[in-house]
Amino acid sequence: MKQLISFIRNNYANIYKGLLFVAAVFLIVSLFPKEGKFRYEYKRSKPWIYEDLIAPFDFAIIKSEDELKDERQKVLRNEKLYFRYDENIGNQKNEYVRKNFDSKWEQYMLSNKQQSKLYGKFKLKNEELCLNILDSIFKKGIIRLNAFIENKDRDYEIIILRKNVAEVRKLGDIFTVKSANDFINYSILNKKFLCSSFVIPFMSNLIAHNLSYDPILTYKIQQSLLNNISITQGMIQNGELVISKGEVVTTEKFKILESLKFEYEKQLGRTSNYYFIDLGQIILISISILVLVLFLYSFRKDVFADNKRILFLLLLIYIMVLIVSRIIKYDIKYLYLIPLSIVPIIIRTFFDTRIALFVHLVMLAIIGFLVPNSFEFVFLQLISGIVAVISVAHMNTRLQLFKSAGLIFLIYCAAYLGLSLTLEGKPEDIKIINFIYLAINATFLLFAYPLFFIFEKLFGFTSDLTLLELADTNNKLLRDFAARAPGTFQHCVQVANLAEEAIYKIGGNGLMVRAGALYHDIGKMDMPMYFIENKVSGINPYDELQYTESAGIIKSHVIKGIEIARKNKLPEIIIDFIRTHHGTTKTQYFYQNYLQELQEGETIDIDAFTYHGPIPFSKETAVLMMADSVEAASRALRSYDPETIDSLVENIIDRQIEEKQFVNADITFKDIKIIKKILKKKLLSIYHLRIAYPG
Repeated sequence: MKQLISFIRNNYANIYKGLLFVAAVFLIVSLFPKEGKFRYEYKRSKPWIYEDLIAPFDFAIIKSEDELKDERQKVLRNEKLYFRYDENIGNQKNEYVRKNFDSKWEQYMLSNKQQSKLYGKFKLKNEELCLNILDSIFKKGIIRLNAFIENKDRDYEIIILRKNVAEVRKLGDIFTVKSANDFINYSILNKKFLCSSFVIPFMSNLIAHNLSYDPILTYKIQQSLLNNISITQGMIQNGELVISKGEVVTTEKFKILESLKFEYEKQLGRTSNYYFIDLGQIILISISILVLVLFLYSFRKDVFADNKRILFLLLLIYIMVLIVSRIIKYDIKYLYLIPLSIVPIIIRTFFDTRIALFVHLVMLAIIGFLVPNSFEFVFLQLISGIVAVISVAHMNTRLQLFKSAGLIFLIYCAAYLGLSLTLEGKPEDIKIINFIYLAINATFLLFAYPLFFIFEKLFGFTSDLTLLELADTNNKLLRDFAARAPGTFQHCVQVANLAEEAIYKIGGNGLMVRAGALYHDIGKMDMPMYFIENKVSGINPYDELQYTESAGIIKSHVIKGIEIARKNKLPEIIIDFIRTHHGTTKTQYFYQNYLQELQEGETIDIDAFTYHGPIPFSKETAVLMMADSVEAASRALRSYDPETIDSLVENIIDRQIEEKQFVNADITFKDIKIIKKILKKKLLSIYHLRIAYPG
């Protein structure tokens, strides 16, 4: 048990790394559908490239979405509207006539003497006619108009429910309020016994709708008919030839193949193959993740050694696979909304181009198992991802992200247009909505900017945008540095210029070097007067100190610099420049003086004159060490000419090589040769000889 605990403790980092990879595999596999995949790829209007396909079982031919849509629209167009007949309305109006006709008639005759003389004796005939007309109108029905029937012609049919009996009627055979009034006027025309001046207004007031639209019943009937639409048409029998090799996949054949694919995958999901499908998915995802592991182990050992960085890369892959899987389950047409190119943009910001592209490739390989038409989808996303990485290779401004999003949108559109024309062959089949989706996709890429900040805080990364802010000499810390140690600050600015120029020539992060150079000597602001570049008087503070004490003060600026950097929350990547810019070299001035005064037989404590390191471990930190030493030494030259500067640069850098200061940095002798050349050229331009003008 103790051995096990000891093993775990000694190999904790590697065990954790392994658990990360295993967890990533199983989490990604959990997002995959638990069903088999149809093994054939095919396109409409393209030839069938496989052997003759024979139906392995009976299956129904599923109608296409367009066919089902047409049938649904046809049902909705032909389905009749339902109206309910209210018999109580007519009965109530008839009852009203019987009860109130006499009194209304008498009132009217009393107020109209002339009408009383002409029609007074025809009261019963007028009442009987009113009842007959009303009975005819209400039996035929008075419909309440609505938006569904308002503009329909007279032959449009509706269904009227009367005592639960359905009757099909044409609109022309049913009254509206207006036509009912017209019918009243027509019915009393030329009847001599009829008092029209009384009957017409009396009956018009009795007109009311007794046919009302029933939307609930209409909807239920429509849904019932829609649900009864069959999604299949015809059958393919077991052993029947589905398609021959070389045969063009017509619309009809495409429909049959889609039906076979649907039934095949459905049957796989219902069988014991479920466990084998799981196993296959685990193998495929494991291989994909393993390829990423091998890449990092072979080419980016620094990233492979950092579990936090590995967690970040795996997390990005998992999140994008999760989003894709959820979109596919919700509605596959929204796939083009997913901004997959945001992954290489984010990774390129914190790492390099190779890692960004490789992670993007691995992510697309995994997603390719999820999406339909995987080749087209992966091609589209691969091209956009490459463009994304290229467009943000040097993200020095916020505007760069907007330019990148615009460029990616153009590439998306061009690639999608090319794929659509190649696969469909007809411009009219191109879906304009997908261009809108791609525009939204490109807009989503702008959310990378706030994500930079979030990932910086969560994982301790440093983006180029942060380096730009750190390299701004107007920020508070650098302004304070310039005020308290102006000579050292000017030295840092010169070193930044030298190192940035050199790193660009050998391939490295110039922005990182500039920011690191500006802060590398920030520890000197604690005791600026002990450093010669800040001395403003003739007093030498080291005159009364031992050489070992003086060396200790000089060395302390590294520790002080780290303390100041951490107090001001500078990122670790900048602190690395502070702690490595002297590596394990010696404070040569005090060391050499000490050697000259060393008595015979007296031992020397070399550690008292040696910086504690560590030595540089990257191109950037190595270049800074060279530029720092050369620039500082150049200030002590008595003459500035090509020979002295050449000798200075060669001697200093060669001594650093002899002291093995660059053995941990990924830098070559060819790089060092280029760096020497750049430093000599820059120093000559700084200390160029001036012409002595006559006074």
